[in-house]
Amino acid sequence: MSNNICEEHIIHERNINTAKKNMLDNKTISKVSNLYKVFGDETRLKILNSLLYAELCVCDISEILNMSHSSISHQLKVLRDMKLVKTRKVGKSVYYSLKDDHIFEIIRIGVEHINES
Repeated sequence: MSNNICEEHIIHERNINTAKKNMLDNKTISKVSNLYKVFGDETRLKILNSLLYAELCVCDISEILNMSHSSISHQLKVLRDMKLVKTRKVGKSVYYSLKDDHIFEIIRIGVEHINES
């Protein structure tokens, strides 16, 4: 019986060492946590969703989400600060789009995960 305990302990020790070796550093954990907090807000996720296939201005997003311009602008600032959206200025208008394909993939994987049976 004590032999099984030792074998299990060795197996666990190996797993523990592997996990410790591959742990993200605290700074990276904090950044990833903050990234997911941004995705955790329904309004910001709706904005990102509206930008999946089209470049939009604040007025467009306000119309799509039926929200005020100021509310949308506030959330877009958060998304810009987290480097999730980029801007393109045309005259006085500013157009927003996703910063890169990673954002699309994060949303796609989330949707795929919740749709699993």
